[in-house]
Amino acid sequence: MTKTPDAQAPSPDEAAASEDAAAGAPQDTAANGTANSDASSASPALGDAAAGHAGTSTDKPEAAHRRAVTAGTAPAIDRSRRPLPGGAGSTAGGGATASSSSGLLQSADRRGILMGLLTAGAAVVVGSVIGNRGQGGGTQDVAPTGNTVNATIKVEGLRFVPDTVDVTPGDRLVITLDNTADQVHDLVLATGQTTGRVAARAKGTLDAGVVSGPIEGWCSIAGHRAQGMVFHVTAGGAAAGGHQHGGGQGKQVSSGNDAVPDYSAHLPADFKAFDAALPPAPSSPDGGPMTHRHTFTVKEQVMQVGAGVTQRRLTFNGQVPGPVLRGKVGDTFEITLINDGTMSHSLDFHAGITPPDKAMRSINPGESLVYTFKAQHSGIWLYHCSTSPMSLHLAAGMHGAVIIDPPGLPAVDREYVIVASEVYLGPEGGEPSTDKIAAKTPDLMTFNGVAFQYHQQPLKAKVGERVRFWVMAAGPSLPTSFHAVGLQFDQVFFEGAWTLGGPSRIGNAWSGGSQALGLQPAQGGFVECVASEPGHYVFVTHSFADMEKGAHGVLEVSA
Repeated sequence: MTKTPDAQAPSPDEAAASEDAAAGAPQDTAANGTANSDASSASPALGDAAAGHAGTSTDKPEAAHRRAVTAGTAPAIDRSRRPLPGGAGSTAGGGATASSSSGLLQSADRRGILMGLLTAGAAVVVGSVIGNRGQGGGTQDVAPTGNTVNATIKVEGLRFVPDTVDVTPGDRLVITLDNTADQVHDLVLATGQTTGRVAARAKGTLDAGVVSGPIEGWCSIAGHRAQGMVFHVTAGGAAAGGHQHGGGQGKQVSSGNDAVPDYSAHLPADFKAFDAALPPAPSSPDGGPMTHRHTFTVKEQVMQVGAGVTQRRLTFNGQVPGPVLRGKVGDTFEITLINDGTMSHSLDFHAGITPPDKAMRSINPGESLVYTFKAQHSGIWLYHCSTSPMSLHLAAGMHGAVIIDPPGLPAVDREYVIVASEVYLGPEGGEPSTDKIAAKTPDLMTFNGVAFQYHQQPLKAKVGERVRFWVMAAGPSLPTSFHAVGLQFDQVFFEGAWTLGGPSRIGNAWSGGSQALGLQPAQGGFVECVASEPGHYVFVTHSFADMEKGAHGVLEVSA
């Protein structure tokens, strides 16, 4: 590894581990000074391993490799095939074997043992060559071309730009990391080379050596790889079979072709955010129960999901979430479902009490059905497609909300509806990843179907106005905890009942307040708040890992 003079100097830990790096085991790097300090103490076990490693020189390569594999900064290559500097194949226990053999040579027939060692060595070499075919990690035998490819990559947000370089097998690859970002980054390759930590506005260089096949790379700063900071070396146009696109350092589920979210990307200039403003429930002329008639047409179309990615969404009426319905206890809802899609679809209204046998049956493309139910209880109720696999249909966009007002619900100045859901990215413009859905490892978390949309296009209110947020956790699998930074909730309605405020003024005697509305999948309710000063109040899910994937927005309060 080589670095330019302006690259950040290695830490004492990195300097002490230089022998490990030379053995081909990338360091288990910790977060930089601007990252959460918890990263430095997150794993006492790793710290203990490091202490033992420092005290036992013969254990250094193996201990370092174990720590690197645990951290996700090195592939779990079998020790008998671990690549050494320069790409040569060898066994991890080569030194110990040589020492043992030396003792044997002093007391036994040297010719027989030498022949045995040569035979065993030939078997190891042959086995190593066979085993290394298709590894995609630069360990295959390849004739050097004598050509050197010099590639420079920059940093934009939490992305390498470009994030791919293609070389001819046999070329030598030298990569310069120009850290154009405002925080420390590095580049680690699966074959063990690293730039080391590179300070903001500085540069670092690594020599990947002669490339024989595809190689994956990433930034090893805590959390950066999971945020999409990955790099790919392709060889003659061939990509590595296991692209790891920001699914977490220890647990990644990806097809290798899945879109990679850019959490700093802006939505297109012509993008219009989902209208979260909620009009009052319609009323009949006589004030009694009424019948609401709606048509839901299934449409399958490519849509924005945020973070610079589009996906093929399964929708009701071409929107995600589907139409928000609103009524009162005693009202009847008559929904006509028309399947204009390419697969079977259906409906399940949690707001209704009805046998699922017919009303919720799947219908084929070109068919339709009428789903009728009577609202008997108040609350915000989920509806979704119930065709198998339900998790995929719901995750692809086939979900929505029905709001049934509690009797006597007072009017407020503004009402907004927030439907929280997950996005599991497949290929750009393609279907969701079923593997990620099964593993419950979403790439994006959204409010009303698109990540970050209300950050770019804030919701509005004025000082002194009472704002009501109706919130539904659509899932398909993860909960949400709705919180508004800088505000407190003085009215809370959860799953059909006031837990704070309401007609009985619950909590008033002890000046109670609420900071978050916690919802499991398919649960909902509303909260109310009043801003006393102008400003930008951020609303989020207080599950911060999910918030950072897109489940946040801004309530812009003016004077």
